Amino acid sequence: KQLPVEEAVRIAEMVASALESAHRHDIVHRDIKPENILLHEGQALVADFGIALAVSAAAGARMTETGLSLGTPHYMSPEQATADRDITGRSDIYSLACVTYEMLAGDPPYLGNTAQAVIARIISDAPRPVRELRATVPVHVELALHKALEKLPADRFATAKEFADALTNPAFTLPTAAGVITATRARDRWKQRLAIPFAILAAVFLVTTLWGWLRPDPPKPVARYGIALPEHQALMGRLALSPDGSAWAYVGPGEQETQLWIKRRADHQATPLAGTEGAIAPFFSPDGAWVGFMADGEVKKIPLGGGATITLADSARMLGASYGGAWLDDGSIVFVDEAYNLLGVPDRGGPPQRVVAADDDSVLSFATHVTPLPDGRGVLFTRCSGGCAQSAVFTLDLRTGTTRSLIEGGLGAWYVPTGHVLYGNGSGNVFAVPFDPGRLELTGPAFPVLEGVAGLRYPTLALSGSGDLLYVEGAGGRQAIRQLTWVERDGAARAIDPSWTGLFESVALSPDGTRLAVTVGGERETDLWIKQLDRGPASLLTFTDGLNRRPTWTRDGLSVTFISNRGDNRDLYVKRADGVGSAEVVLDLAVNVDEGFWSPDGDWLIYRAGITGEERDIFAWRPGPDSATVPVATAPGVDEVAPALSPDGRWLAYVSNETSRQEVWVRPFPDVEAGRWQVSVQGGTEPVWAHSGRELFYKSQGSLMVVDVQTDPTFATLEVRELFSTQGYFPFGLHRSYDVTADDQQFVMIMFAGFGERGDLILVENFFEELKAKVAN
Repeated sequence: KQLPVEEAVRIAEMVASALESAHRHDIVHRDIKPENILLHEGQALVADFGIALAVSAAAGARMTETGLSLGTPHYMSPEQATADRDITGRSDIYSLACVTYEMLAGDPPYLGNTAQAVIARIISDAPRPVRELRATVPVHVELALHKALEKLPADRFATAKEFADALTNPAFTLPTAAGVITATRARDRWKQRLAIPFAILAAVFLVTTLWGWLRPDPPKPVARYGIALPEHQALMGRLALSPDGSAWAYVGPGEQETQLWIKRRADHQATPLAGTEGAIAPFFSPDGAWVGFMADGEVKKIPLGGGATITLADSARMLGASYGGAWLDDGSIVFVDEAYNLLGVPDRGGPPQRVVAADDDSVLSFATHVTPLPDGRGVLFTRCSGGCAQSAVFTLDLRTGTTRSLIEGGLGAWYVPTGHVLYGNGSGNVFAVPFDPGRLELTGPAFPVLEGVAGLRYPTLALSGSGDLLYVEGAGGRQAIRQLTWVERDGAARAIDPSWTGLFESVALSPDGTRLAVTVGGERETDLWIKQLDRGPASLLTFTDGLNRRPTWTRDGLSVTFISNRGDNRDLYVKRADGVGSAEVVLDLAVNVDEGFWSPDGDWLIYRAGITGEERDIFAWRPGPDSATVPVATAPGVDEVAPALSPDGRWLAYVSNETSRQEVWVRPFPDVEAGRWQVSVQGGTEPVWAHSGRELFYKSQGSLMVVDVQTDPTFATLEVRELFSTQGYFPFGLHRSYDVTADDQQFVMIMFAGFGERGDLILVENFFEELKAKVAN
C-alpha cells in the first residue's frame, strides 16, 4: 500500500532515469506497472520490455492497429486505451505517474470492477488530486503528478527526466497551479463546514443500522441431497469441490482410460474435460478458474471451462488415489513426488523446489494426501507407513520449512474455515478437531462428525470454501473394483472373465498358462485365489486373517509361493495350488520378507526384505549343505524392490531409487558384483522378463515399455519401445501387478472397473453450520 513520500519519490526518480535511457534508444516500454519494477538492495530496476520487443519485432505488420490495446488497464495511458497508432515515451511517463500516485495514495488513479470500466474512466474522468487522499504529499509532487496525468500527451512532460526533476524540485509550479491548489483548498473548506452536520447524520445512521449490522445472521439451513450419475459418467476416483461450491471435478471413465469430469450445480449432466486422460486427484485453484491434476507423472492444470492443458512440473507420484496437490493462496502448488517428497511449484510453471527443512527428511519420506492451509501459510499432509498401519497428520509451515505432528492415526486431513481440521481414521469415520491456523496447533479435543464415509484409507470427500461438503457414503469405506484383462502388445484389451471383479492386487500365470494366481483384498487383509482361465472357476487358496499376497509359481506348476504375516512378521510360504494340505514356511527370518521366488533351476531363493518404514533390500539364499545368503542389491539408504530373474537365471532386474527416482537396473546373477546396468532413464517400475529372455518389460511415465536386450557375451540394452498406455490399469510399484504369456504376445493386467458396492454420493449444503452446531453441543 502507501510508501513514505520520500521513498515513493526516490523510486519514481530511479524508474524515470531508466525510462529516459530507453526512450533515448527509441524504446517505449508500454507496460510500466508495479510488477515490472524490481527492487534490489534499495535500487529500482525496470524489467519486462516484452510488449516493446513484440511491437518492435512486428515491424511493418504493426501490432498497434486500431482496436488493439496493449498494456495493463490501471496504468494504461489514454492513447493506449484508445489503441492509437502512435505511442511515444510520454505514454510511459503517464504510466509511471499512475504507479507514483499509487505509492502515495494506496491505489492507482482510476479503479473499476472490470478492465472496461477502468479504461472508460481513464478516457473520460479526471484523477482525484493526490493531496485529497494524503495531505502530507508536497504541493510540487501533486502538481508534477497533475501534469504527468494529462489526457493529451502534448500536455505532459516531454521527457522522463523532466518528470523526475519536477518530483524532486520544491519550487516546481504550473501556470494552472493556482487553480489546482484553489480547487483543492475550496474542497477542504467545504469538508470542514460539512463535518459537524455530517457527523450528526452519520451518528443517526449508525444508531439506526448498527443493530442490523451486529445482529447475528440466522443459521443457514443444512440440507442433504443424494446425487445420481449415469454409468458413463460414474465416479471412479477422487473428487474436488470448487471454492464457491458451484462445480466439482472428479475422476471418471474415458474412452481408453480415466479422465476428469466437471459437474456444475446448475447442470443436469457432467461433462468430460478433454486433455485430462489418465488424471488422478483433481484440485481447484483458489479462484476456482483452474483445475489441477496429476497425469503421466506430471503436475498439470486446465481451465475449468476446458481448453489447453498446461504442464507445471514432472516427477509427480501417481501410485494410489491419495496423492494430489495443494493449490495455495499465494499461487504455489505443493505436491508429492515419486520419492514421497513434498515439492512446490509456481502455478505459472517453473522448476519445482523442496519445501521442507533437510532435517525433516525422515518425516516426509512417506508423505501423502497434501491439502492447503489458508493464506499460503502451509499444508496438511499424512505420513503413512507399514501399509498405513502407522499414520499421522502433519503440518508443514512454509515460512520456516518445518513440520509438526498433529493427529496420530489420522488418514487425510482438510482445513475448515470454522477453525477446524477434518480427518479420517481409515474405517469410514470422519472427525473434526479445533485448530489455530496462526500457530498451526490443535486447540481442543476431536469429535465425530460423519460415519460410513467411503474410501480406501482416505475418506472420499471434498469441501468448498462456501461451506458445502461432498462425500461418498459406503459402510466400511468404498473401494475401487478391478477386472482381470488380456492386453495385446498394441494395447487392445478384453476382459478375462467379465463376471469376476474384485480388489485384485497382483497376478501370476502358471507355467502352462491355464491358471492364474491372484491376490484379492485391501491393505489390511488379502487372500490368494486360483483362477482357471478364461472363464473357469476361481477357488480360494488361503483362509487366514491378515495378508496373503504376491504369489509366484513353483517351476513344476504344482504350488504357489507367497508372502504372509500369519506369524510374528512377514515370511515366505508355499502351498499346493489345488488347495490340498497346509501352507508351509519356506523362509522365516527375524526381518520382514515382502517378496520371494525360486530361480528357474531351483537352486536359489531370491527375496526382498523390508516394508514401508524400513529400508528395502534384495538378497539371494541358497539352501543345502553349503547354504549361503548373498546380498544382491543392498545399498545403504536406498530402496531396492521388485526383483525379477531372467528365464535362464543369469540376469536379475530390479527397481532402485538411488537416483532419487525409481529406475530399473540389471545385474548378473549370482555374481551380482560383476556388473550393473541402468535400463530405464525416465523412471521405471515393475520389471518383467519376456520368456524369450531377449526382452524386458517395465512401466514408465504411464506406459508399458519394452527394451530389447543382449545377454551374450555380456548384457546390453538395445531398442526401447512404448507398447501401450497403462493409465486405467492398477499400478503397484513395489511388486509387479501384471504378467506375460509364454509367447510374450499378451499380458494379464488389472484394469480399474468402477467401484464395488457403489455408495451414494451425498451433497451437504451449509455443512459448516452443522459443524458449528456440533461444537456448541
